[in-house]
Amino acid sequence: MQINYNLTFQHFLIGIFAVANNFPAIGPFLQICRGLSLRQQHRLCKIATLTSLIVMMTALIAGQGILEFFGISIEAFRIAGGVLLGVSGMNMLNSQPLDTNDKINHHPDSYSKIIPQVIIPVAIPLTTGAGTISTIIIFADEIGRDWYALAMLILAILVSTVMIYVIFRYSTRLLDLLGKLGMNVLIKVVGLFTLALGVQFILQGVASAFPALGMK
Repeated sequence: MQINYNLTFQHFLIGIFAVANNFPAIGPFLQICRGLSLRQQHRLCKIATLTSLIVMMTALIAGQGILEFFGISIEAFRIAGGVLLGVSGMNMLNSQPLDTNDKINHHPDSYSKIIPQVIIPVAIPLTTGAGTISTIIIFADEIGRDWYALAMLILAILVSTVMIYVIFRYSTRLLDLLGKLGMNVLIKVVGLFTLALGVQFILQGVASAFPALGMK
């Protein structure tokens, strides 16, 4: 088996974290957690993180099969995914300043009603959405039957999951450390990487669909 050293752990991790990060979800998450006990907040953190992991692993395992079922070529999906990532990146670059001052009152008996809000929209799509699914499916296609690269991709997904958990777990401290201005700058930087990744996917998709263009 020939190992493709272009498909490295760093390549996968940067690509996944550019689209599967919870920076845009910090504001809504902190609002949802306001008024809850520390134990309840930690539980919501675990639920959001587990949901994100399930989304990423489902995309890895079943993504290509779904494309084949609907007769969608990987080239078309790569271009569509690139457009989607580009839009997502632009939205992050043009995002409104992070605001966590809105008052949300939670009654003691409403905790069970809060859990769906952590799954949607905090985990899906703010943390792992269509852009994440597209990215992982495209990475899986690039891997083919390279088991070493597959192991690196799975490791990148797991590391990204840990990073998502840590950010949720210490979101209050992170906001205090960076401040609202720092968080907004960080969101825009990640948005720039997401936009660049989308452009790269589009170029690769066009090059594969139209080899006569001679694009590399």
